[in-house]
Amino acid sequence: MKTSPRAQSATSLPQAPRDDAGSRFAKYMVMMGIRIACFIAMAVVTPYGWYTFVFAAGAIFLPYLAVIVANVGQDADVSPAVNPERMIESAPASPAAAPAADAPTVIRIVETPRLEQPRDDRS
Repeated sequence: MKTSPRAQSATSLPQAPRDDAGSRFAKYMVMMGIRIACFIAMAVVTPYGWYTFVFAAGAIFLPYLAVIVANVGQDADVSPAVNPERMIESAPASPAAAPAADAPTVIRIVETPRLEQPRDDRS
């Protein structure tokens, strides 16, 4: 019998591309906001000292890091597909008994690949 510490997933699909793009855009905008804050702090905070160079480094290097973070999509987080069907232990081999009248009927649908190409009547 197959057991799992997690609850069975209805689907193992990755995050939707629209949601992924939205989260990457949000990360980019946060980093660019920090860059603008570094640029303003570099110009406004006086007297100038070692921290001015830290703000300058943030203003110079954060755009590069923001682009790298924004371009890293979900490709790094590839999750394996989860089989939604659990394996059940079979009963010991015995003569096949007729199903009870009250037992529910189980229907299994199996899809097969199409063998022919669909016709295109538009051409």
